[in-house]
Amino acid sequence: MRLENKKVIALVEHDFEDLELWYPILRLKEEGATVHLVGKEAKKKYIGKYGVPAESDYAFGDVKAEDYDAILVPGGWAPDKLRRYPEVLEMVRKMDQSKKPIGQICHAGWVLISANILNGVKVTSTPGIKDDMTNGGAEWFDEAVVSDGHIISSRRPPDLPVYMKVFADTLAEK
Repeated sequence: MRLENKKVIALVEHDFEDLELWYPILRLKEEGATVHLVGKEAKKKYIGKYGVPAESDYAFGDVKAEDYDAILVPGGWAPDKLRRYPEVLEMVRKMDQSKKPIGQICHAGWVLISANILNGVKVTSTPGIKDDMTNGGAEWFDEAVVSDGHIISSRRPPDLPVYMKVFADTLAEK
């Protein structure tokens, strides 16, 4: 399995988009990656927009970006909460500085905007936050997946298969 030695952080907060959290986790695990759900509190149950639960493995303060190979930010309404945690923004910045894969889908771009890492980066997102993305310095495209180096972005759940193929391929190359 090509990702068996890879460790990935999947951020979690209430009102995540269920498919945008779980599909990537399951897809990476299928390829052998270790994926840890990381939220404000460890061992807490977070509920997605459609009622699917996810229990965090660790709290933000329990993990160090340097111990992981990539990070995933799900969409839904969770990114509006996640971007308010300084620990999350620092984690994303460290991943960016190390050029480790950062996956963002739908509204997850809000977290990358707040981390101030999108200046000059090519991205996509849900069209609803296109203005936020461009105001954050990004160059926005209406495509299923946009990969600009280590930042891989996607629009919405129907794009998940192509998004996760590109993300897994990028992670495998690191």
